[in-house]
Amino acid sequence: MAGLIIDHYERHALAWDADRSKRPWIDKPWLERFADTLPDGAHILDLGCGGGAPVAHYMTGRGFHVTGLDSSPTLISLCRSRLPDQEWLVGDMRALRLNRRFDGVLAWDSFFHLGHDDQRRMIGLFAQHAGPSAMLMFNSGPAHGEAIGDYRGDPLYHASLAAEEYEALLHTAGFGVVAHEVEDWQNGAGRTVWLARKDRPDDQNL
Repeated sequence: MAGLIIDHYERHALAWDADRSKRPWIDKPWLERFADTLPDGAHILDLGCGGGAPVAHYMTGRGFHVTGLDSSPTLISLCRSRLPDQEWLVGDMRALRLNRRFDGVLAWDSFFHLGHDDQRRMIGLFAQHAGPSAMLMFNSGPAHGEAIGDYRGDPLYHASLAAEEYEALLHTAGFGVVAHEVEDWQNGAGRTVWLARKDRPDDQNL
């Protein structure tokens, strides 16, 4: 089921983007918190950037430079038309190999579509692209498991590891957890959020 996510988002790209623009940005406080931790002019890697609104638009408004990656060519075309001065790439985050590091790495409303083993590997890819003291933020589920949502009649896969496993993986990759909120309804519309800082070299050759 996780393997169907790429086709799902390309098939529904324009509808998803339109629906997103109509919804209030309830989870904005977390993106503000992430941005507040970054230096002026920071370079951000936005994985699963969608059409660039509202997250990338907000980050560029803060004076940051965004490199956005999404598996949907249609969504990336929207990014290029809306924010042409930024860098936009079509690709699968699981194959991420940019050979450079960023001040901030985001996988917001995207990481949780990966299967369990892909999530484990993805933590290492986050580390490979995180510079010294870089911030990482992603959201997961509240506990280990899988869930199937629905969008416009199509199943939408989500998965999560246990909190203890995320903590161990982040530690091994050289990240220290700054904040972790489970099902934050006040600032995250029910999202479970991880905010971490790259505070030492990787413990493994990731």
